[in-house]
Amino acid sequence: MQSIKLLQEELNKAIVGREKEIDFMLMGLLLEGHVLLESVPGSGKTMMAKAFAEAIQGEFKRLQFTPDVLPSDVTGISFFHPQQQTFILRVGPIMSNILLADEINRATPRTQSSLLEAMEEKQVSIDGETIKLPSPFMVIATQNPVESQQGTFPLPAAQLDRFLFKLSIGYPTIAEEKMILQQFGRSPGKVHLQKVVTLEQIGKWSEQVKEVAVHDDILTYIIQIVHSTRNHPYIELGLSSRASLALLQAAKASAFMKGRMFVIPDDVKRVVEPVCLHRMKLSTEGMLIHDIAEVMKELLNTIEAPVEANSR
Repeated sequence: MQSIKLLQEELNKAIVGREKEIDFMLMGLLLEGHVLLESVPGSGKTMMAKAFAEAIQGEFKRLQFTPDVLPSDVTGISFFHPQQQTFILRVGPIMSNILLADEINRATPRTQSSLLEAMEEKQVSIDGETIKLPSPFMVIATQNPVESQQGTFPLPAAQLDRFLFKLSIGYPTIAEEKMILQQFGRSPGKVHLQKVVTLEQIGKWSEQVKEVAVHDDILTYIIQIVHSTRNHPYIELGLSSRASLALLQAAKASAFMKGRMFVIPDDVKRVVEPVCLHRMKLSTEGMLIHDIAEVMKELLNTIEAPVEANSR
C-alpha cells in the first residue's frame, strides 16, 4: 500500500486539485477498466491522462481522434510488402498498456466501434488474425461535452458501457487556480514525473483486489440499486448486468485503496455515480424535470444500506 501512496503523491504533484479523479483512475488501472474524462476544453483532461501514464513503467500511446481517423489507424493494418512478396502486419497504437484516446467523440461511430473488442476482450482482430493486447491494458478517453461542440459524434450506449468510470471534471477553485498559475506559469503543460510503479507491481495489486471479501448483504445492496433503475418511471435505460459487475469490482478496488480487504456500504456509495450515470438514460418526461444524478441520489436514499457489522 505504501507504493500506491507514493504513486498518488507523485501524481498530485503534477495535477492540482484532482485527488478524487486520480483515485478513480488508479482504481481503473487495478481493474484494467477504462476511464472516460469529460470537461470543457482547457480543463486539464489530456494533461492528467499523460501524467498518469508517465508515472507508470509501461507502454503509453496517444491517438488524437478526428473525423478522418480510420479504424485501421487505431487497431493496425495488414499490408502487402512488394519487396518481400508477403503480407506484413503492422499493429496500431492500441498495442500499449495505456492508450490515451484524445477527444474520442470527434471520431466517427465506425472508428469509435473499433475500440469495442479491445476494451471488452483485451484483443484486436486484424484481417482475420487475433492479437492479444499487453497486460495491463487501459483506455483513458477524453471528450468535450457534446452539447457545446460542433463536429462531434455522441458515444453510443454500447461504447459508454465499456467504460468502467466516467468522470466529469469541473473548474478548479480559486485556490487551486492560483496554484496552477504558480506551478505552470513559466512552463505551461510541462509535467515530469518519476516512474514509481512497475507493471509487475500493478499485477500484484490487481490480484489482491480480487481477494477483497464481499458479504452477501453487500451483494444484495448492489442488486437492489441496479434493479431499482430498471423499474423507475423516469429511467428509460436502466443498469445492465455488466453494470452490476462493474459496481462490485469498483467497490472492491475502493476498499483496497482505503487499505481494507473487505467491502463496506460506503465503498459502494463512493463508486455509484462514476460507474452508473453514463450507463443510464432518462425518459423524455424524466429529462424535463430531473437530472440523472438527482435521480440516482433519490434511489440511493430509498434503499437501506446494510450495517457495517454485517458487511465483512
